[in-house]
Amino acid sequence: MSTMDDILEHIGEFHLFQKQTFFLLALLSGAFTPIYVGIVFLGFTPDHHCWSPGAAKLSQRCGWSQAEELNYTVPGLGPSDEASFLSQCMRYEVDWNQSTLDCVDPLSSLAADRNQLPLGPCEHGWVYNTPGSSIVTEFNLVCAHSWMLDLFQSVVNVGFFIGAMMIGYLSDRFGRKFCLLVTILINAISGALMAISPNYAWMLVFRFLQGLVSKAGWLIGYILITEFVGLGYRRMVGICYQIAFTVGLLILAGVAYVIPNWRWLQFAVTLPNFCFLLYFWCIPESPRWLISQNKIVKAMKIIKHIAKKNGKSVPVSLQSLTPDEDAGEKLNPSFLDLVRTPQIRKHTLILMYNWFTSSVLYQGLIMHMGLAGDNIYLDFFYSALVEFPAAFIIILTIDRVGRRYPWAVSNMVAGAACLASVFIPDDLQWLKITIACLGRMGITMAYEMVCLVNAELYPTYIRNLGVLVCSSMCDIGGIITPFLVYRLTDIWMEFPLVVFAVVGLVAGALVLLLPETKGKALPETIEDAENMQRPRKKERKENLPPSQASRLSAKLKRKGIIAAGADFALSEARDGASLSPPPKPTQTNLTYP
Repeated sequence: MSTMDDILEHIGEFHLFQKQTFFLLALLSGAFTPIYVGIVFLGFTPDHHCWSPGAAKLSQRCGWSQAEELNYTVPGLGPSDEASFLSQCMRYEVDWNQSTLDCVDPLSSLAADRNQLPLGPCEHGWVYNTPGSSIVTEFNLVCAHSWMLDLFQSVVNVGFFIGAMMIGYLSDRFGRKFCLLVTILINAISGALMAISPNYAWMLVFRFLQGLVSKAGWLIGYILITEFVGLGYRRMVGICYQIAFTVGLLILAGVAYVIPNWRWLQFAVTLPNFCFLLYFWCIPESPRWLISQNKIVKAMKIIKHIAKKNGKSVPVSLQSLTPDEDAGEKLNPSFLDLVRTPQIRKHTLILMYNWFTSSVLYQGLIMHMGLAGDNIYLDFFYSALVEFPAAFIIILTIDRVGRRYPWAVSNMVAGAACLASVFIPDDLQWLKITIACLGRMGITMAYEMVCLVNAELYPTYIRNLGVLVCSSMCDIGGIITPFLVYRLTDIWMEFPLVVFAVVGLVAGALVLLLPETKGKALPETIEDAENMQRPRKKERKENLPPSQASRLSAKLKRKGIIAAGADFALSEARDGASLSPPPKPTQTNLTYP
């Protein structure tokens, strides 16, 4: 029986059709950026202080400058964290309308030491030192309400978690193209509605809906492009799909700089999703999925369209495409299989921790940069640039050095960079930015490595389950990260970096306990996975020719080990297809069906 990979060898594995489709789906990957890390700009918290109508009138009457008004009317001005809290969240409980108040140090007539004056929480709102606006300034998400900003980002990660868990079934049940268009439509509508939300509650609802479908759509885009290309190109398109996400980071920094108003910024980053609805006419359904659903006529029609687009023709000998009808009884994976045996249990626990670590450090470093940086636009731009060399280093090392040592080192570099940043004085801002970029590059590499190695450590029949369960921890990490960053910075601005350092260094040490997977065939049974720490007597060659890989996949399907329609998974993992978060979070749930 002819397989899709056999056909692609004749009609083009990465020719004009695949290149056009990849470009279109790469746009989708870049558009996911504002949802994943857009809180840096949407939730920007500027300097602020309590607004007092009486103090404002006195300032106007006395002709104070802004600096004089702050000095005379705002408590606790100073560099310390306690002083910052007093100046931002407390006010003098003084009647500023008293006629006895002088224009020169008005509080001196009430108390010799202004520290003895009673303080109270802000009653009339806040004054924000910013020319633009954010959800923080519009809905006053500061002081006692600052936790609502944490919830805003946590809600989108809850959506990521639920959506990623559902998308596996939905895309296999209803098709890749249908699910892609539905997620794009819902994402576009909910994003536009969020921009016109009348209050915080409605904004939260629409933000959750965006999280529910946006990551799912990102995943489907990755699945589609890997199903359209040949075996030898899957790693390349996987990495380039992630690079498109990085390009989106750079564009987001520029757009946010040009549009400082959060509502117009939200409209601007949502607009491309309406354009993506045109993909209904541009991108066909996956022939692999159609074959798995026994829709052979439709599959062959699309295959002929691909061949025509590539200037090829489908050989007559390959046009009798039929599904594999003699598939045996499939093995039913269980969650207990992930912890039943010693080595797989160790792999599961370490992988879950590393997924969690990668998400916490990746999102956490971006959020912390938005709080601590002098210029969030430039800092965001520079830190995004380092993701390009991270991808390049991955390509150079995974087939030469291996997976384990680069992965461990990248985690340790990220942790060490966080720890070093704590001790760098504020006047060496250039050094702080350099170390922060080094940490960002390290955690980006670690994210990409965990995506790859996760699939290589599990036997075939629980591989997808293992990736699904372990990678779900990155969304759990994303849920708690906002609370971790924003609450700990209230105690000490560098406190989150200390936590990140410990978490990253521990993750790097744990990676060294995993077996090296470079040059090893994917485990097919529990016994294979248990014996990965010891070299096998008969090791398969790492790079099988496409025809052999297809025959091996077909053989496993007949044994019921690989589900129909997923015959590309084995070679994909072997070729080292990897991608990082975005997306990253649970993004590989369907990478290895």
